[in-house]
Amino acid sequence: MMSRRPICFYYGDGRLADLAGYLRVVLQPGFYRPAELRHLAQQGVQTLGYLSLSEDQGPPAPWQRQERNPDWGGAFVHVDHPLWVAHVVGAAKAAIAGGFAGLFLDTLNVELTYPEDVPHLLTLIAAVREEARPAYLLANRGFGMLPRLAELVDGIVFESFSARWTDDGYAPWPPDVLEFHAQIAEQLLRLELDLYSLDYADSPGLADFAERRARQFGLQSFVSDRALSRT
Repeated sequence: MMSRRPICFYYGDGRLADLAGYLRVVLQPGFYRPAELRHLAQQGVQTLGYLSLSEDQGPPAPWQRQERNPDWGGAFVHVDHPLWVAHVVGAAKAAIAGGFAGLFLDTLNVELTYPEDVPHLLTLIAAVREEARPAYLLANRGFGMLPRLAELVDGIVFESFSARWTDDGYAPWPPDVLEFHAQIAEQLLRLELDLYSLDYADSPGLADFAERRARQFGLQSFVSDRALSRT
């Protein structure tokens, strides 16, 4: 029997047979019904629902800042706004109640945009852990919150560890960035956490580079396109 791959990030719908080939899958909560999540669980797949903690793609709301993410268009938020906290915790509870085993926490790099929000974001993650009681929490980056973050989550994803998407397509990082990322990866290896990489590539050569480099640094690898449409 072929061994299962460690993780898949897939933001489409369906493809249950493909997803059953992974140990963990990160999915969009609105795209999967409870029956489909139960089916995956019966196949031994741990499903993680996507959850954004510092950006909001929804309609205008009192927690939103005026500034928006230039890549995805979502509004940055005041992480400590009581209504945003309630919104995020409510979404987390709904995902778990709907059949997800855990959550994938995204948009955690507030140290790069609003560093004053770092302690508030840690408080929000702790609230998600306590209130939603997910079986598993996977954080996307969030390096500015270490080491405290490591006490709240079960795993960390190093997105764009070796390769990323650009306005001109897909490419490896330049050598200085690769070296900086290597230093971060070496620090992550000291933590008692599951470690993954999520890279972006459009050619077998670039994908192979990302996968080999992830293995070199002890990261379990997944390579996809910008839309995360591959399984």
